[in-house]
Amino acid sequence: MAPHTSTSGHTHITTLDLLLPPRSPHLDIPQAARRLESPGLKESLESGSTSSYLVISGGTGCNAICAAFDQRACYVLPVSDDGGSSSEIIRVLGGPSIGDIRSRLVRLIPPAPPGTPLDALRILLAHRLPSGAESADAEQAAREEWRTIVEGRSNLWAGIPEDRKETIRGFLVYFESEILRRAHKNFSFVNGSIGNFLLAAAQSFFRSLPSAIFLFSSITNSQANIVPVIATNHTVTIAAELTNGTHLVGQCEISHPVARARSLAGEDEYMSSLSFDTISPTVSSQAQNVLFGAESKDSYEKLRAPISRLYYINAYGHEIHPAPTPEYISRLGSHQVLVYSCGSLWTSIIPCLALRGVASAIARSRSLRAKVLFLNSKNDRETEGYTAVDHIQAIARTLNARYRVEPYGLGPDNAATTYPVSAFVTHMVHLRDCAVHVDVALISELGVSCIEVESNSRGADGIPLYDAACAKDAMELVLGGT
Repeated sequence: MAPHTSTSGHTHITTLDLLLPPRSPHLDIPQAARRLESPGLKESLESGSTSSYLVISGGTGCNAICAAFDQRACYVLPVSDDGGSSSEIIRVLGGPSIGDIRSRLVRLIPPAPPGTPLDALRILLAHRLPSGAESADAEQAAREEWRTIVEGRSNLWAGIPEDRKETIRGFLVYFESEILRRAHKNFSFVNGSIGNFLLAAAQSFFRSLPSAIFLFSSITNSQANIVPVIATNHTVTIAAELTNGTHLVGQCEISHPVARARSLAGEDEYMSSLSFDTISPTVSSQAQNVLFGAESKDSYEKLRAPISRLYYINAYGHEIHPAPTPEYISRLGSHQVLVYSCGSLWTSIIPCLALRGVASAIARSRSLRAKVLFLNSKNDRETEGYTAVDHIQAIARTLNARYRVEPYGLGPDNAATTYPVSAFVTHMVHLRDCAVHVDVALISELGVSCIEVESNSRGADGIPLYDAACAKDAMELVLGGT
């Protein structure tokens, strides 16, 4: 059904249009990036009926290079982030973390000229409520702006078609009603993401994160292909064991610990509220929204010892071995290129690997022709002192670990299979002049090919950064050699 014009002269876009290629000049999606010209996988990439690329990544690390992959790419993301406004949603409502997924959904909204409906939708769903120091003034300002948005009076609604506006607003009203049901927890709107609120409301309403993703991508016409690594309606928590035996709980504590704001109700009242809440509690005792900026990862306190492994825990702090969503395993067996994106190694990539059945699905896949690791251009708190080999070995060690209760006795079903490194990583991409040491000879001995590319992007410290252009060059070199 095409958009129709009313007698008043206004163009209306119906929800049925969301499932069809856009016809309105305001919602035009630009032509796909030019196809890879390299031989080898070129024909299969162009003729394949499923996505060519399966990209494992976190919420922000891959956003800069998404344009390097065609529009059929599928993104697998973790659901264990407990920072930002996601932390407040988890504290009050429970459920899986949706911050990383929202970040990718917003990134995949098709480019559009300023003032068009898609541009207005992007601005709204990427918008954050006012933030500031711990004070009543910051909370009051955030609540006042939230009120104008949920009531439909905010200027952020300008340019958004009425049907989409009312769909989004309906879920925001539902989100507020869920917050009010838990008024004793004193939800904080400070720094809250409107996109997070929409996605959390949809997940709670449908009791399905994939359904919430479908709604979000349909409203924004992005046709985003995103798979949560674990399909669950409960909070997912990761923990890390250090080589000195210390354990860190939660992504924030592992990656970028920050000062926790004190709960408006008080820590004792918050902890006591867990006993009668209908949502499953988490092991985290944080009492309020975790606020941090992009710079918090650049200035960090070093870990007392390196990370030896990452694992999942339940609400009681016991180690568990969850299964990945079946769609994730299925796509590992149908796609041609697996990409381990740049980003936080232990809290973005490893959570998508430390799951039952993932190792064998990657190692034994008949369709995967290349398994490509994009090496970070510099180390962070999680990988302080790592070389390129350490990054590769961390992935291989994680995938070769056992993620089930060990059975008694011997037999073919109980035998542990250890795969070589090359079963998981066939190529490693690194930037010229990156700050991570790359020993090409040693990496080659592991059966991994090194691909060096140059980037024109630089960080404030002068270290090169990945962008779509250099990532596309890297994939052309990878695919041209397969």
